[in-house]
Amino acid sequence: MTIPGLVVPPLTPFTAELTVDYDALKHGVDYVVKDCDAAMVIAAGVEAQEYQYLDLPQRRELIRKTIEFVDGRRPVVVGVSHPSFKVSIDLTHFAEELGASAVQLLAPLRPFGGEPSPRDLERYVDAVAGETSLPLMLYLNAGAGATVSPEATIALASRDSIGFVKESSRDLSRVSRLIEEIDQAGLAHYFTTVQMMLISLQLGGSGVTLPPPAAKIASLILQSFLKGDVAEAVRLQRQFSLYPAKWMRYGLTPTMKASLNLLGVPAGAPYPPYSPVTGEDLDDLRAFLTTTDLEIVEEL
Repeated sequence: MTIPGLVVPPLTPFTAELTVDYDALKHGVDYVVKDCDAAMVIAAGVEAQEYQYLDLPQRRELIRKTIEFVDGRRPVVVGVSHPSFKVSIDLTHFAEELGASAVQLLAPLRPFGGEPSPRDLERYVDAVAGETSLPLMLYLNAGAGATVSPEATIALASRDSIGFVKESSRDLSRVSRLIEEIDQAGLAHYFTTVQMMLISLQLGGSGVTLPPPAAKIASLILQSFLKGDVAEAVRLQRQFSLYPAKWMRYGLTPTMKASLNLLGVPAGAPYPPYSPVTGEDLDDLRAFLTTTDLEIVEEL
């Protein structure tokens, strides 16, 4: 994959019967590859993709179809996170069979409550890594998983099995240290998130992981950064000052799905019972998007 680059998860559209709308998903994958210029595509790996609502056969099908739709145009990292390391291993073997380039593993909370110890996390990662030759993307998201200290993160990234680290915090002190001690130290490629994009690139990080259509703006930031046009990169990064923060009371997935729909990319609504962006809030979102480098569809 191209470094620095974007690791992008296509969002999961659902039908009225709450099954995956694969026609719409194909459109979404094409948007991620072509418009967002993803360096790597995530299949059923982050919470914004709503894979948590699927049973294991449905999750496998979502993985399979995502890889099919990418069609070799980009490497694919497959989400294998599960409270049971045995299920994660099974999904890892499935990813291998489908030709995935890597697997993504969330540093988990203990299923019976509380934070795992660093040794717990090491055993969990090693149990999965010991069953595959694919590199692991260690996924750090304290909202859905464990809070992992910088020291424990560095220790995990030191393992040969970890090729990538995906960091969801917006803590500049943490991010700058871990870019230095992980990415710049040659342990693994270190990816941050949307609000941290430009500073992460400037500090020597490998890029960011973020959903569409925010990823389209991020691709323009990356292009400007690589050209040395810092003023343009700053202008683009400022678009993330309000977006998606202003609509985050709905959550990231509803905000990104509403945005994609306004851009003419069918994404549907969030999985029930969670609310879509509607009414004046949707009007405000539409008005804001017209001020960005995204192009909304005026008549839907």
